[in-house]
Amino acid sequence: MVRPEVLQRRLRKLDEYLEILRRLRRYHFEEFIQDPERYGSAERFLQLAIEALLDMGNHVIADLGLGEVRWYSDIPAILAERAGLEPELKEKWIRMIGFRNILVHEYMEVDRRIVYEILQTGLEDLERLRRFFAAFL
Repeated sequence: MVRPEVLQRRLRKLDEYLEILRRLRRYHFEEFIQDPERYGSAERFLQLAIEALLDMGNHVIADLGLGEVRWYSDIPAILAERAGLEPELKEKWIRMIGFRNILVHEYMEVDRRIVYEILQTGLEDLERLRRFFAAFL
């Protein structure tokens, strides 16, 4: 059984991160790209949102005995195969994980245009994953 308090805590944090990211959407590209506090906040809160999703995924997989996670990309794959995650959302999540790896490990090479584009068009995917995990409560 999935422990609800574990998911609830991470869902609350994810909600906080999404709210901040939604506020950062309001800036035009030039305003965004010229302010290190804006793009730095966006990068960090996108990373944290993805981390929260990975934590929830690990938790669900472990508590329900769905499989073994060796790599972060195993999480969406296992949840798609064994817990009903939509294949299209699985693929988007795997790309998010790749983006998270860039934010963490290749932070000097982050293309801020991509960060801005994710803010403008990619938050819905984070929200869809949030709903997927909320369904386990």
